[in-house]
Amino acid sequence: MTLYHELLAVKDDAYRALQTKLVPNVPPETIVGVRTPDLRRIAKNVSARADCGAFLRDLPHRYYEENLIHFFVLAEIKDFDACVRGVEAFLPYVDCWPVSDQATPKSFRKNREKLLPYVKNWIASERVYTARFGLRMLMNEYLDADFKPEYLALAAAKTGEDYYLKMMIAWYFATALAKQYDAALPYLERRRLDDWTHKKTIRKALESFRVPDEHKAYLRTLR
Repeated sequence: MTLYHELLAVKDDAYRALQTKLVPNVPPETIVGVRTPDLRRIAKNVSARADCGAFLRDLPHRYYEENLIHFFVLAEIKDFDACVRGVEAFLPYVDCWPVSDQATPKSFRKNREKLLPYVKNWIASERVYTARFGLRMLMNEYLDADFKPEYLALAAAKTGEDYYLKMMIAWYFATALAKQYDAALPYLERRRLDDWTHKKTIRKALESFRVPDEHKAYLRTLR
């Protein structure tokens, strides 16, 4: 059974209709309509196959779900160097936010020092979803024990008018307000983000259960 036929076997037409609305920049005919648990299961099977390497090299993929599976497979690669090579090879083909956002390679968490130069390069990319992925890695991996205030400046310096890029910057700063409030707050107080991102950051922070009520009260004064 081909990968496409595996996808067809578990397709959900109602879910497909939803996905076509959530990712309007992806051609509807390339969306099969497969839910994430099924995609993860299929990705696990792909990882175990002898032809897994051939699948990863066969770019670009035809179907949206194949891209999601690709990133799920990469996320399970234990060797950091092999994983990051796979990610770098795949990022130019990422064309929508769900593919950019779904997977976080496990090997990244154990190799944050080695990962950081790649993250900086991804953020600097002119490709929207490469930059979005880099910002998400900065958010996921460097807002806790490995946090440095300079990382906030790295995110704030990223410019661009694409909605999905700006939304990621807002998501990053809203998360920073939850995890590194004292360091992140001046970026809102001094309005170091563009007006749209500034307002979206505050909105997302106000919606977050991780931001204390007293911090939310002050953030409301900065809208």
